Amino acid sequence: MATSNLTALDELAPAFRVAPSPHLANTRFTTQWMMLDVLIGLSPVLAVSLLVFGWLVVVQVGLCVLSCLGAEAIFSKMRGRPFPWYDGSAVVTGVLLALSLPAIAPPYVGVIGSIIAIGLGKAVFGGLGYNLFNPAMVGRAFVMLSFAAQMGAPAYVVSPDSMYAEYTPAILTQATPLNVAKEYASNLAKGKADSQSVPEAVKDAAAIEPLFLGTINGSLGETSAVALLIGGLYLCLRRTASWQIPMSILATTFLLAQACHWAGLTPFDGIRHLLGGSLMLGAFFIATDPVSSPLAAKGKTIFGIGIGVLVVLIRVFSGYSEGLMFAVLLMNATVPLINRWTIPTPRGGPVPSSKP
Repeated sequence: MATSNLTALDELAPAFRVAPSPHLANTRFTTQWMMLDVLIGLSPVLAVSLLVFGWLVVVQVGLCVLSCLGAEAIFSKMRGRPFPWYDGSAVVTGVLLALSLPAIAPPYVGVIGSIIAIGLGKAVFGGLGYNLFNPAMVGRAFVMLSFAAQMGAPAYVVSPDSMYAEYTPAILTQATPLNVAKEYASNLAKGKADSQSVPEAVKDAAAIEPLFLGTINGSLGETSAVALLIGGLYLCLRRTASWQIPMSILATTFLLAQACHWAGLTPFDGIRHLLGGSLMLGAFFIATDPVSSPLAAKGKTIFGIGIGVLVVLIRVFSGYSEGLMFAVLLMNATVPLINRWTIPTPRGGPVPSSKP
């Protein structure tokens, strides 16, 4: 009798559930939904790339996505964990990596970059949610440094006697705008060019309309600024991406690039530096990675400013015409320190000190 009474009391007693914070959460912000949002945001630039580069986009993106999924499966098995194909992170990594490559990059470049992106960029840190660096940029940096000829300026131009010449669009016979600007700035510094007579190639590369619409040569994802803006605004409105990061990147880059243009260090002004290269792609889709970016709003702003400063320094003063990749990776390394510097004050005021 006593036992039955205790059982009845236990059933009426309140249930206490012990779990770590946060206790209130938006169930929409799951990994799968966030990755789907990123893919939807990338769809405009994928469509423009398909129009500009044709079948090369399908080959490059498909190869990188399949390689990332295969690498994810292999590294998951090596770690004794289930293959997380359902979260979509490997697909997003593959698409971003493909969009950062030249259209005519050899197939082995995409495969190796994908393996490095998943292996060194994510798996060695413990998997999704633990990576310090953006995986796609880790893969891109590896192939950029390992296969300089296949990823450098010549990789963006197809000569008439190339094996790709018969099957590639005419856009691939042109150099990228940032490469043209870098070469002209280098010739000015060496006294081989006259600042008063700008070559036609530089004038064509600096035309606003092609840069904005995407009818220019470059990596698959760095052509159309308008497509990237549409997709980036979608991510910000969906709150999948924090607006502080792209806003601070774009504002910092514009101001510093404009100052360098007035000083005669670069033929491109602030607007053209915003529209040219992979800045838009990186600002909205790469730097906003929630795992490898700061947590607090102030930290995100500092993070974005740092990327903008590094992009301009690399573009103007280094031998590289593009600086987004290195800027993101360098600032990824500072995220733990930024998070420590920008711990937000708890609601209700600072935590009372235990010291007398």
